[in-house]
Amino acid sequence: MIESTGPMGQPIESGTARTPAQPEIRVITRTETVRTHYRPGFTLSEAAFRKILYLAGISVLVLLIAIFLSLFIASLPSMKALGIRFLTGRTWDPVSQQFGALPFLVGTLITSFLALIISIFFSLPISIFLGYYYREGKASSFVKTVIELLAGIPSVIYGFWGLFFFVPIVRLVETEMGVAPYGVGILASSLILAIMIIPYAASLGREVISLVPNDLKEAALSLGATRFEVIRKVILPYARSGIFAGILLSLGRALGETMAVTMLIGNSNSLPTSIFSPANTMASLIANEFTEATGAVYLSSLVELALLLFVVTTIINLVGKIVIIKTSVG
Repeated sequence: MIESTGPMGQPIESGTARTPAQPEIRVITRTETVRTHYRPGFTLSEAAFRKILYLAGISVLVLLIAIFLSLFIASLPSMKALGIRFLTGRTWDPVSQQFGALPFLVGTLITSFLALIISIFFSLPISIFLGYYYREGKASSFVKTVIELLAGIPSVIYGFWGLFFFVPIVRLVETEMGVAPYGVGILASSLILAIMIIPYAASLGREVISLVPNDLKEAALSLGATRFEVIRKVILPYARSGIFAGILLSLGRALGETMAVTMLIGNSNSLPTSIFSPANTMASLIANEFTEATGAVYLSSLVELALLLFVVTTIINLVGKIVIIKTSVG
């Protein structure tokens, strides 16, 4: 029997087929690949990176608690002197040491929610226009730039523009309706505030609408749906949680706005009776009177007003988060 040797020197009997040498197959793991291309230098383990992320998240919570505690401690003299009368009182008279926050709480809520309602009629169409109809192109880029510019304009400029543009218009409307033609008031401040918060809801709404899968939109169109039906039955239900998140973000911006509202709301410490009435918000009152506050109770009352604004904003955001979770898809 004639024997021959194989590629590795093993004897092979005659009459059997010779197999070619098999190349050595080596599986390169992900770790080895990273090590191959990783340049020597500063290294950070995954555990340390996770601890840094946890520390960043906890620091935000600590900062929030620190703000609340500082406001709460500074408000203690007012709480002890006024008690629940601070929330239910309608009179704000520093001379007689009477401090009631109800007119400013009502003024803040009416102004913010009225501005929010007005802004929705503009922010939602803008979101649909940029997120569905014209996602790319010169028109889309131009509108995006304008929206970003609106978000970056200082509030004092909005206030001056509102004094020269909105106040005369509101005064004419009040004259035609037989209302005292103040011009300044809740309506004027809500109009300028609505313009200020449009970019926040429009930008976030555009992002979530653009993320709606194309398969869903194309399937609806292939079944004979019009563009309006695609928007109403596909896009809006799918993106409703993100749209509501943008509306919530703009509401938070409206609640804390100070300068423009201070210039247009009329700065009246009485309880508003209509949207044409001059009023005050919590932020505008603090801006007007904080530098003039004398006495422990007076200063503490202003701080307690800031604490009330902080609590109201927190409650509205928590309720909004619950609604977002309930309305989210999937």
